[in-house]
Amino acid sequence: MASEWPMVAIEELSEKVAMGPFGSSIKVETFRASGIPVISGQHLRESRLRDVLYNFITLEHAQKLANANVRRGDVVFTHAGNIGQVAYIPEDSRYERYVISQRQFYVRPDRHKVIPEYLAYYFESPAGRHQLLANASSSGVPSIAQPVSYLRKVRIPLPPLPEQRSIAHILGTLDDKIELNRRMNETLESIARALFKSWFVDFDPVRAKSEGRDPGLPPHLADLFPDSFEDSELGEVPRGWRVAPLGDIAHVIDCSHAKKPERREHGWPLLQLSNIRADGLLDMTDTYLIDGSDYRAWTLRMEASPGDCVITNVGRVGAVSQIPGGLTAALGRNMTGVRCKPSFACPTFLLEALLSDALRDEVVRNTDTGTILDALNVRSIPRLRLGLPGGDLAMRF
Repeated sequence: MASEWPMVAIEELSEKVAMGPFGSSIKVETFRASGIPVISGQHLRESRLRDVLYNFITLEHAQKLANANVRRGDVVFTHAGNIGQVAYIPEDSRYERYVISQRQFYVRPDRHKVIPEYLAYYFESPAGRHQLLANASSSGVPSIAQPVSYLRKVRIPLPPLPEQRSIAHILGTLDDKIELNRRMNETLESIARALFKSWFVDFDPVRAKSEGRDPGLPPHLADLFPDSFEDSELGEVPRGWRVAPLGDIAHVIDCSHAKKPERREHGWPLLQLSNIRADGLLDMTDTYLIDGSDYRAWTLRMEASPGDCVITNVGRVGAVSQIPGGLTAALGRNMTGVRCKPSFACPTFLLEALLSDALRDEVVRNTDTGTILDALNVRSIPRLRLGLPGGDLAMRF
């Protein structure tokens, strides 16, 4: 049936196609605590606008940028930097009005002909993405040349409106499930983080036992915790625990220091600092792909695999993440791999330890702040100290 759908130019399906403001029109000093939200690349990582963490400008400022104001039903694209991002603003969006940033442009669909959801999903498909990026330049900052005039001429297959709605419903249902899974994962991550802090940072079960209180754990877990403390080089730790360098439990592997490979449309992933979220998860929405020969060269020292952790050592020092199941990748520049030794096969404990305040304090003490960019020497990472529990408590955690 798709082969029978007519191919129609975007200019025939839209009320408006327009660019964001000039770069000097929105600056950090123009941001306010409230007002009209400014859409940036982080809001275009899914098919629907991600309504989180906005900067705002005043209503008066937004009115001066009237051509860059967008509303529910508009489809927003990125034309420079993370090119190829696309998302529509749903009818239940948090705000009625937004302003796009200088690296974005948008389409206001004629809803008598095409629905916003179908338009966004089409340009997320391989065929749509290929059309969108066909006019892209990879020299310097990746960008789409003359994005507005180019997009107007792009022709897309146009099914009847009922079929557009059916397509959007099916894909929207999948998006809902993905979003639910993401939230469940974030909840589980927060539970793991809270449990780690209770057991291995605040030592709540040990304090309870030392004060004669019930630690609130099943007996087989409560028995793994001692009932007193002792002094250590890191301060008070549970009796019987040891302070050890990270290198005792994990291999620390430096990245390649060769010139950064050229980005490809298809290939193998090269991790970037932008992929590392503050909560320790990887965000691979914008994946930097390289060809096979570059990938082999950049994984000679280490191919990051599920359970491995990565820690950044220049600029945004100490950002940590863990490779999830189903992903292997090359380490990008200024990243160090941390892999559990076979004798300590506890990757979840390792991740939470690297994210803990105690180890972050160690990172700060080992960071060279005397250069233009802060730097954590790779050789100092194995010497970062942490408290290790006795017995098999780490494995039980």
